[in-house]
Amino acid sequence: MAHIELSEQEIGRRESMAKLRELGIEPYPAPLYPVNIDTDTIKEEFKAEENNLQDICIAGRIMSRRIMGAASFIELQDDCGRIQVYIKRDDICSGEDKTMYNTVFKKLLDIGDIVGIKGFAFITQTGQLSIHAKELTLLSKSLKVLPIVKESDGKIHDAVTDPELRYRQRYVDLIINPAVKDVFFKRTKIMQVMREYFNEAGCLEVETPILQSIPGGATARPFITHHNALDIPLYLRIANELYLKRLIVGGFKGVYEFAKDFRNEGMDKTHNPEFTCMEIYVAYKDYIWMMEFIEKLIEKIAVSVNGSTKVKVGENEIDFKAPYRRLTLRDAIKEATNIDIAGLNIDELRAACKKLNVEYEESMGEGKLIDAIFGEYCEDKLIQPTFITDYPVSMSPLTKRHRDNPDITERFELFVGGKELCNAYSELNDPIDQLGRFEEQARLKDAGDDEAMFIDYDFVRALEYGMPPTSGLGMGIDRLTMFMTGQTTIQDVLFFPQMRPENFGKKDSSTEQE
Repeated sequence: MAHIELSEQEIGRRESMAKLRELGIEPYPAPLYPVNIDTDTIKEEFKAEENNLQDICIAGRIMSRRIMGAASFIELQDDCGRIQVYIKRDDICSGEDKTMYNTVFKKLLDIGDIVGIKGFAFITQTGQLSIHAKELTLLSKSLKVLPIVKESDGKIHDAVTDPELRYRQRYVDLIINPAVKDVFFKRTKIMQVMREYFNEAGCLEVETPILQSIPGGATARPFITHHNALDIPLYLRIANELYLKRLIVGGFKGVYEFAKDFRNEGMDKTHNPEFTCMEIYVAYKDYIWMMEFIEKLIEKIAVSVNGSTKVKVGENEIDFKAPYRRLTLRDAIKEATNIDIAGLNIDELRAACKKLNVEYEESMGEGKLIDAIFGEYCEDKLIQPTFITDYPVSMSPLTKRHRDNPDITERFELFVGGKELCNAYSELNDPIDQLGRFEEQARLKDAGDDEAMFIDYDFVRALEYGMPPTSGLGMGIDRLTMFMTGQTTIQDVLFFPQMRPENFGKKDSSTEQE
């Protein structure tokens, strides 16, 4: 095991821990502590004229302290916020023995320690709501030193912004940057609203396999592992689409799942190799119905989470008020480049890419060439919510052909802030057509496209039993959370984003002090 060099302060905290034990005080006592209130409740319910909240028990972390003579103050932080605590020597040491105050509190406790306080609420002479401690209990000794962050008037000053610390040590980020918690509270609220909306529509939340023998439902490079007992390769799912559609074949009216998906691809501000995707499939519906269904949901989420349909994301104010603009892929590209992609073969598409200075690889099929043009010239211009519809068949191997034009499909993607948020189809339910699309994907894979789909013969067999007309949609929860919370990087909406392994042999470089 690599040697971890301790700082002088860390050594001092370990010495304090040993002295506590010498005094008979366990720095990590049994977990039960009778908390009966939190800081938010104290701030909401305390009424000085009624002299209420006279028997409270709260627990939290010491975030600052002012040590004086026989009386001192600490700032206590729980999961709701911070509150001042007044600690008087003769109150927490009622007898002759003043060790608890003079030695334990003044010398052996540190910023970051978790303590329990029993006492009563009151207003100080300076008008500050506080807790008068009658009893103080050490609940957990902190051996690491927190970065110093100043708070006044409920606002954080000199917040820690170093992403290496914030993302790698999210637990520290949550302690010292309380506003970060709000992002994750909103993330949970987003998913609660979605569940309620889908359940009211009669859909069933389900679970499907993460380990799959064939990674299907999307064009992406999978992570590969090995099952020892079966002696077969398995893949972490890249999507749950094909399993959910099997359930529609089985007779469910509508199913949805919040799924952890995995794609062995690059990382940037909007991509993480592990991400959360919600997929929903509803029988006897089409992509037009799904557009209306989902734009109403997104508007509902915005209002529920932020109290308004308008959200500031970076320099843009995005309005999620339905309905959203609808534009075909063909018209979007033609509008941006003056090139009509309809009917162009692969050589003509390569020529168009060269003319437009769009990079491409020879292994790319028609679909990826069109996608490259769209990505270069159109995508980042779509700031307000916009449905891009009617993609070519070559770009949509799982999508039903358009009822009026067999060269395109009944598919849409919803773009917001220059990024894709949703992808939806009228689902392909013709097993012969589906097998042909899979075979075309196999040819692309043989030609060097390592993101092309595998042939899933069992899924084709399921379709042969008959799948009703169905509409399906996939939505990235991480990206939706970014938009609804005004974040510009996916790392800020993931508790633990993927990072390179840390070298624990190096000395901790954080500039910590008390």
